[in-house]
Amino acid sequence: MKVSFTKALDRVLVYEGGYSNHPRDPGGPTNKGVIQRVYDGWRKSRGEAPRSVKHITAAELRAIYKRQYWDKVQGDRLPAGVDFVVFDGAVNSGPSQATKWLQRALRMSRVDGDLGEATVAAALSAPDHDVLIADILRRRLGMLQGLTTWPDFGKGWSSRLKSCRVIGQAWAAGSVGPQPAAVCEEGGNAKGLVADVALPPVSEESGVKATVGGSSVAATVQTAQTQLEPLVGTSNTVSTIYAALTIAAIVIAVGGVGYALWASRRRKRAERAWSGEAEGDLDALMNEVPA
Repeated sequence: MKVSFTKALDRVLVYEGGYSNHPRDPGGPTNKGVIQRVYDGWRKSRGEAPRSVKHITAAELRAIYKRQYWDKVQGDRLPAGVDFVVFDGAVNSGPSQATKWLQRALRMSRVDGDLGEATVAAALSAPDHDVLIADILRRRLGMLQGLTTWPDFGKGWSSRLKSCRVIGQAWAAGSVGPQPAAVCEEGGNAKGLVADVALPPVSEESGVKATVGGSSVAATVQTAQTQLEPLVGTSNTVSTIYAALTIAAIVIAVGGVGYALWASRRRKRAERAWSGEAEGDLDALMNEVPA
């Protein structure tokens, strides 16, 4: 249909830079966007011994990008500009997640991360590819902002998305577009994986248990109240202690309910990020003035 893979790859490689191994990057050792685990799997599939991704060849690099990312998102069949944006999302966050962003942006009833015939047809028939590209990137931004690694790599990811939008929309309009930004210098080459979506440290179920005496602290307070209750009124000290325990029980109950509500909201936000439903303010991002 078209020959966009080479020019898309050239631009993604500018984003990715060279070798990196940032301690907070979930990708681990990475060279030109290919992580060590992917490289190991590639060489194993070809019956070749594993080696450091530092030594990846140009031929291996191109073949991995083509098979692992471009082909999985059917880049050759997607509209111009959309192909680049979905491809870059696949490289940075995985093909399944990039496909979910596309499917959400297309308002498809089934969002499964599988880029098949229905998704291709919907993309080709989309009336405005500029709008589609912006919607894809809003959802990508929404997920990235929910990652635990956003404080570390958010600046670089923001630069990457801004560059993606400008290039993608230029291609959609039939223009060459600007050169990609070297976002790797700001950490924009770190993998943005949905597995790093921030979740509450304790589930809402645990918070609820605290309200009904399921936690050890609540159980201890309730036991002490039960033991002191027959003695209430016999002395000021006992009455004061009992009153303090009653207040403590109320605080635990209210805290447990509050935590449960907070954890529930946070988990729902995580689920929206997983499904590609979360959206970030891309327009505000595009209007930011570099520091």
